[in-house]
Amino acid sequence: MDLRYGIIGCGMMGQEHLRNIALIPRASVAAIFEPDPAMRARAAELAPGAVMVDSVAEVVAHSDVNCLLIVSPNHMHLAQLEQIAAIRPLPILCEKPLFTDPADAPRLAALRAAYPAPIWVAMEYRYMPPVAHLIAQAEAATGGIKMLTIREHRFPFLEKVGDWNRFNHNTGGTLVEKCCHFFDLMRLIAGCDPVRVMASAGQAVNHLDERYGGQTPDIWDNAYVIVEFENGLRAMLELCMFAEGARYQEEISAVGPLGKIECLVPGPGRFWPAHLGAAPVPQVIVSPRDPKGPQVQEVPVDPALLAAGDHNGSTFYQHQGFARVVRGEQAAEVSLLDGWWAVAIGMAAQESAATGQAVDLTRAPYAPPAGNGQR
Repeated sequence: MDLRYGIIGCGMMGQEHLRNIALIPRASVAAIFEPDPAMRARAAELAPGAVMVDSVAEVVAHSDVNCLLIVSPNHMHLAQLEQIAAIRPLPILCEKPLFTDPADAPRLAALRAAYPAPIWVAMEYRYMPPVAHLIAQAEAATGGIKMLTIREHRFPFLEKVGDWNRFNHNTGGTLVEKCCHFFDLMRLIAGCDPVRVMASAGQAVNHLDERYGGQTPDIWDNAYVIVEFENGLRAMLELCMFAEGARYQEEISAVGPLGKIECLVPGPGRFWPAHLGAAPVPQVIVSPRDPKGPQVQEVPVDPALLAAGDHNGSTFYQHQGFARVVRGEQAAEVSLLDGWWAVAIGMAAQESAATGQAVDLTRAPYAPPAGNGQR
């Protein structure tokens, strides 16, 4: 079965998806809706066989389209999912986050209960080769994870069309927009649901001298977040968005009674300074307690995949899995429930940082109802 994508939104991330779809056998783009003229022109260059249409409805109704990809700004995702459900419920790969307003959780619950086709939420970080290696080896290396730490030291938010990503009301806040990826990883690695979130965060450096419509951006650029899980695992996120001088962008470590495993993930290759030579190679390091001695494994990523995007090849692997879903060969690996939990943890972190109080996720109105299990 050939995949013929209909794409909603083709800005910077949408164009990364286009480059990766071009690498997937028997996959093509049939129709694109992108309202910004400059982004539309770039998308047309990347997918010359696609028809450019003028609305979400036209993409969904296009007769050649048999699967959908949503890559629009965050605050549009839920309404577009609902619109698709009302027109023609095809298999969907939807960029994160699923929703941005805590009050909209009931709408997501209704969509989840009624949508008849698969929805895969785009959590690319699961599919970065060094992260996937860590996840696969973590249980054996640690003897059962007790502590998990994710550090992201990176560049500030990039410029987006209409500067939509400068304001919390469009993004859901930094800990939803950026960090739902990491909260998804925490929950995946823990193998159970979170129960409590504590956070401290703020805007210290970035975007303070910018003005849009007379308003100063309110997105945070640094945070510490602690998440406690049902099984007793504690996880921490350290985020700094003014640290692009670092050699590695993400550092993830998991520790248990037998030892520690960590992975080191470089940022986008296009940002690595040429005068420093070759970009860093991702690593996985296993450090047993006995006998002591770190074991370093390089996890190189196919150069063709690095050239296709900024996420260490993960967008390609995600589309490989989604292709199997559309062809009926497997279920979605990142379900609507997974995407909901990732946002709920981010919302709890935003709330905790704003109020100075820990948030009990078993009582949070925007969290999934109890008893849903990990899927």
